[in-house]
Amino acid sequence: MKTLYFVLSAFLSFLFSSCVTDKDDPVWSLQKGESLPQFSVAMNDGRLVTTESLRGKKSMIVFFNTGCSDCRRELPVIQAVYDRCQEASPDIEIICISRNECKEAVEKYWSENSLTLPYSAQDDRRVYSLFASSVIPRIYVSSQDLKITASFSDSPLASYEDILAALGFR
Repeated sequence: MKTLYFVLSAFLSFLFSSCVTDKDDPVWSLQKGESLPQFSVAMNDGRLVTTESLRGKKSMIVFFNTGCSDCRRELPVIQAVYDRCQEASPDIEIICISRNECKEAVEKYWSENSLTLPYSAQDDRRVYSLFASSVIPRIYVSSQDLKITASFSDSPLASYEDILAALGFR
């Protein structure tokens, strides 16, 4: 009986904690060619990043939640891209924004995994909902004029090479 209870509990936990898709909502997302929406987030390093502060530089905005297994697989790839950009093209702005996850949880995950990416912990979906209705991880690459030039989400996850190519590395 205990085994059945354990299996049922594990299954229900998996079912209710799905982080990749939200099946009850209609799915929409900003697309290539559209402009970044107006947003403002406080970063972990004290900076305020706004849509306007991204004007004039390429940027990559990553939405994640550390409880999401796909996000946990993608974040090391994003870290490698960030490291490469810091070496080769520091004018590219890369920011990670949590979807519905508190600062303490994000800080803990970053520390445990030696991540140095700049992030903004958002304990709700307010900023995320300006970009999409569901599915994480979600990545938007934008040009200097704030137009989305590439986006990545869900499966298959974005590769290091694909993201670098979207940022203009050949």
